[in-house]
Amino acid sequence: MNHRRRWITLAGAIALAVVVAGCAPAHPNGESVPRIALVPAPAALTVEEAAPAFRVEPTTAIAGDTDAATALAAIVAARTGVAPAIDSDGAVSFRREAGGAAESYTLTVDAASVTVVAPDDAGLFYGAQTLGQLLTRDGDDWVIPAVTIQDAPRFAYRGVMLDVARHFHSVDTVKAYIDRAAALKMNALHLHLTDDQAWRLQLDSRPRLTEVASGISVGGDPGGFYTKDDYREIVAYAASRHMIVVPEIDVPGHTHAVGLAYPELVEPPVLSDHIREIARDYGGELPTAGVPYDGMAVGFSSLKIHDEATYDFLADVFGELTALTPGPYLHVGGDEALGTSPEDFAEFMTRATAIVADLGKIPVAWHEAGAAADIADTTIGQYWGFTTPTNGMDDRARAFVSNGAQLILSPSDAIYLDMKYDESSPLGLTWANGPTSVERAYSWEPGAVIDGIEDADILGVEAPMWTETIATLEDIDTMAFPRIAAAAEAAWSPAPADSPLRTWESFRDRVGGLAPLWTSQGIDFFRSPEIEWSDR
Repeated sequence: MNHRRRWITLAGAIALAVVVAGCAPAHPNGESVPRIALVPAPAALTVEEAAPAFRVEPTTAIAGDTDAATALAAIVAARTGVAPAIDSDGAVSFRREAGGAAESYTLTVDAASVTVVAPDDAGLFYGAQTLGQLLTRDGDDWVIPAVTIQDAPRFAYRGVMLDVARHFHSVDTVKAYIDRAAALKMNALHLHLTDDQAWRLQLDSRPRLTEVASGISVGGDPGGFYTKDDYREIVAYAASRHMIVVPEIDVPGHTHAVGLAYPELVEPPVLSDHIREIARDYGGELPTAGVPYDGMAVGFSSLKIHDEATYDFLADVFGELTALTPGPYLHVGGDEALGTSPEDFAEFMTRATAIVADLGKIPVAWHEAGAAADIADTTIGQYWGFTTPTNGMDDRARAFVSNGAQLILSPSDAIYLDMKYDESSPLGLTWANGPTSVERAYSWEPGAVIDGIEDADILGVEAPMWTETIATLEDIDTMAFPRIAAAAEAAWSPAPADSPLRTWESFRDRVGGLAPLWTSQGIDFFRSPEIEWSDR
């Protein structure tokens, strides 16, 4: 039987985005095309429009005792209320086969079966997430439309960052955010563990860091810290969702909390006019040496650059963190070191990145570290400037590539998830070029941000969530969703020139179709008026 097909491929030869994104448009013969809400957009999709869908019955079983099968069973249970059995004879199957890019998968659905084939477990897991998005209602039935998908990521690194220093977030909240990010095919969790307000990770070598410098959050809210076992639990949970953890110890600035525990390591706060303006506009006291800081100003603190005790401290901290972290990266911060002279900053970053590299980890640093000529040549730069660079930020970012390394792109006026949606948003800030709408979060292209930087120079994309105003999982959900989906698409999907799906209009329709899935998973997403949200 020759079923009618609609192809959406990397080449985009036939731009039929409506097949995936459209709101059930009518065919000339009166039939309708089902809405297929897939985010991030797959590399290649075939929809068998006239073929019968696969019906998910109470007796439907999933073959294969894998994390992909478990993940899909959980999605089906959340959506339908019935948990499918995991059985070797199930009509839904996951199978590993050699060949294909890392994390890629091929998914085939017809009336009789659903098959996901991938070269690795991560690919199978991502295929399960795609199936979860395909699952939809057809009257009183649950179905998966007849499709073939061939999919693979554009970038190897696809991350989210959670700031647990400004507001502490529990292990359970971190796990919930891992689940949410992994469902969108993100594979890295960057944990911002330290800042002026608090130090959040227990270390045997420096116990006073959590004994005296973890008790508060911004605004005087309660603090907290992770024990080493808590951290191991987060790392293991992330690994079960095919995510690595990238821990950040932010130095030499953002270190007021270090001074509470080890005052001999830090300089006195530098109180600039900018610091005074922040205190005036957002409330709170000016930072004072030896006193916990619960305000929102940045750039006033610094470690002592010319004291060898500072580097003994870094060796202890980075060494213990390396032993706790199986992933390849360790983030050393390096941003907003306004209390440190350029010469001292360059010296410090050179030594800090060397310590990390000597421990066998790949250093990551915010793009300011590109101004240090002698940083470890393996250091990955993380760009947080605007989509149109200002103040030489692009020059500093290009320096990492000149050293032979790569960049992570986190343009703050596009995918900083803590920016307000609009001026009326009760949560968030506006310093990154004002509020960030969902459309603005989507409408940027990684390969076009920094002149001279191409895909091969980009390790990936990361969407940070700073938490000055974000205290709960509900706050995280509201600020992340749906903009996190825009970041996921920039990280995973083909470039806009290579896929007709990579338009704001297509994304807006597709992400709107995910509302029932997100609701079933307990995600308290923001129903942006920019998007028409589906109820089914």
